[in-house]
Amino acid sequence: MSGKIAFLHRFEGEPRQMSDDALLAACAKGDTVALGALFDRFYPDVYRFIFRMSGCDASDLDDLVQTSFLEVQRSASRFLGKSAVRSWIFGICANVVRHHVRSEVRRKKLTAAYATLPPPTERSPHDEMERQEQMDRLAAGLNRLSHKLRVAFVMCDVEGISGVEAARMLGLRQGTLWRRLHEARKALAASIEGRHVP
Repeated sequence: MSGKIAFLHRFEGEPRQMSDDALLAACAKGDTVALGALFDRFYPDVYRFIFRMSGCDASDLDDLVQTSFLEVQRSASRFLGKSAVRSWIFGICANVVRHHVRSEVRRKKLTAAYATLPPPTERSPHDEMERQEQMDRLAAGLNRLSHKLRVAFVMCDVEGISGVEAARMLGLRQGTLWRRLHEARKALAASIEGRHVP
């Protein structure tokens, strides 16, 4: 991972023991130390989520992470506590990425969508080549998904956010989220198998 954002600093002491909700409430009052604590706590998740959503290079990725945390600070007073803070932050990240994709009009491959999966203990060269081909097809499939389908898939299947919570964060009916998730899974399964879904 790239270096962390300069204006947010690590610190020791009480804020590190505060709950996510308490930190966000302090953020809403302009507490930059609380924002720093949220940043330290969620930076790895946000970095990974935005990378999977955007496929950006490191410099763009750092900008998107910084923009996301600035938006967290601006929006903190609107957090109603109806979801986990992490999920709420992911909702903000999804919007930041959507705006970035629209403004930049580019989508790069998501070649490391599942880079954190541990490799099997032993693989033949043939198995390794087949696995790499599947990963390439998965990355290409993710890249072809619309933003709406990609958000549903990354939030629920990659980040493990429940469908109910993801639907709430995205302002969708649960049925709409499940339909998008179903379409994303179907398209990605076809991509992995080398088929095309219209």
